[in-house]
Formats: sequence, structure tokens, C-alpha cells
Amino acid sequence: MSSTTTGPFSGTSTLLYKEVLRFWKVSFQTVAAPVLTAVLYLLIFGHVLEDHVKVYDRIGYTSFLIPGLVMMSVLQNAFANSSSSLIQSKITGNLVFLLVTPLSHWAWFAAYVGASMVRGLVVGTGVLLVTVWFAPLHAAEPWWIVVFAVLGAAMLGSLGLIAGLWAEKFDQMAGFQNFIIMPMTFLSGVFYSVHSLPAFWQAVSHLNPFFYMIDGFRRGFFGVSDVSPWMSLAIVATAFVVVAGAALHLLRTGYKLRH
Repeated sequence: MSSTTTGPFSGTSTLLYKEVLRFWKVSFQTVAAPVLTAVLYLLIFGHVLEDHVKVYDRIGYTSFLIPGLVMMSVLQNAFANSSSSLIQSKITGNLVFLLVTPLSHWAWFAAYVGASMVRGLVVGTGVLLVTVWFAPLHAAEPWWIVVFAVLGAAMLGSLGLIAGLWAEKFDQMAGFQNFIIMPMTFLSGVFYSVHSLPAFWQAVSHLNPFFYMIDGFRRGFFGVSDVSPWMSLAIVATAFVVVAGAALHLLRTGYKLRH
């Protein structure tokens, strides 16, 4: 992809605005629906397990569940935004209008990932505002909330960019989401503490970078976590650098963008 004489991020704001507007114009589907899904998870799991499960010996299950649902919503919607935008543009053929612009690969990356972060954080905020009424919750270490929400949204937006570049059909995208994103999300400790798992599954969970995003995010609310938040930060930041680097490389080489 070509770079410009006016800087690597020239045109980013226009493409970013277009991508944000794309999901916002159908916000009933892209924002309200995920919020409703999270509330249903909370009502079902919270009602069934509230009186039977205590986490960290003092935290009620519903309170424990809310940050996990918030972060899960951030991650899934950040991924969905960039991946769905690219695959739709490729299938409908309107991607050619972007290819003829002098946008650099940095500009594409910043716009697509930036819009994904906006959607993920908007949905996550909506989930938090709706679910916080169901159980007591306070921000013990709020800086961790912000750091992991932003990093998690950026990483999944980058991963969505890779998936959107790779996929050529909607069923390929569905396979990527159903066999990679969904299992990694649900097996990351959203609905449970990994300390409640057998030793083998605890070890498997510690290989999942999504676990560190959710555990670090939860640390911001309760001041306790399964692992050190600094370890989580190091792992999540490293994972983001790797995924973002891969996405930038694919964009720079025009991977599956030109046929």
C-alpha cells in the first residue's frame, strides 16, 4: 500500500469517522443488542449461582461476574467491528474505493483499530451502566480498568483486522470467530476464577492472553486478582505488539486486498 507525502496518518480521521459512523448508524444492532446479551448472561448466571459461589472469599458472584461481562463485551465487539467492516467491503466490492486513495497502511490500521476501540468501549460502558445496578461494585484501582479496557480493545481490533484480511467469505469469518475468538473469550475466566479449576485447566488458562486482560480488568474493581496485574500488563502489551505488527505487515503488503 502506498504512503503519502503528507505523513503516514494522512486521511486517518476521515476513514475513522466513516468506520465509527458505519456501526453507529445501526447502533440498535451493534450496541444495544450486545448490552442486552450481557444482561441476560448476568440474570441467568447471577440468579443461579449467587448464593452458591463466593470468589476471593468475600466477593459475591454477581459482583465478580459484572467486570467479566463488561470486558467480554469490549473484546468481542472490538473484534467484530474491524473484521465485519473489511469482509463486507471485500465481498461487496467497495474496498476498491479505499485502495485508490493514497492512504498508508498506518492510516488504515489507526482508523480500523481506532473505530473498533470506540465500539468496544462504548458497548462495554453500556454493559457496565446497565449491570452495575444488580450488585455492589466500586473501582478499587481504576487505572487498571482503563489500561486493560483500552489495550484489550486495541488488541482485538487488530486481530479483527487480520481476520478480515484473511477471510474471503462470511463463513470463513464465522469460523474464525466461533473456533478462535469465542473459545478464548469464554475460557478466560469471565464466568469463574481460574483458581476453581483443576491444575491442568489452570495451566491451560494461563496460556490464554484473554485471561490476563479480564483478570487485570477485574483487578481494577476489587483490588485482588488471580495473577499480578503487572504480569498481566506485560503479557497483554506483548500480545498487542505481536498482533498489531502482524496486522501492519499484512496491510503494508496488501495481503488479499488486491485480486
